[in-house]
Amino acid sequence: MQRIPPELTANARQLRGDATPAERVLWSALRSHRPRFTRQLVVGHYIIDLACRSVKLGIELDGGHHALQVEADEARSRYLASQGWTILRFWNNDVLENTEGVAEVILAAVAQAATHPRPLPCREGSRLPPI
Repeated sequence: MQRIPPELTANARQLRGDATPAERVLWSALRSHRPRFTRQLVVGHYIIDLACRSVKLGIELDGGHHALQVEADEARSRYLASQGWTILRFWNNDVLENTEGVAEVILAAVAQAATHPRPLPCREGSRLPPI
């Protein structure tokens, strides 16, 4: 496991303190859910706005300036995908205007990722739970 540069950790800590209104609203909507979410998670040389580590789901909240840096965002998403992360991107105004809808999309993605694609079969002689 690679050591995280101290300046990147300090930057993530600063970003947690200087959260955008969209980050604050979405964090408030997600913080009580399980699996647990975290803010400003360092992965490689990037910082993910909100993340669910247990299912490797990252949430990126984009302001208007992201329309000008599409290539950088795509490179970031490719790197994170190569590390096993799934990234969902939302515009800040979508989060502020439809917080519940955005949270539902995120929680559905967490539920989908948490479901194993091929669950183990029941053991011989074991009983299935009642329906």
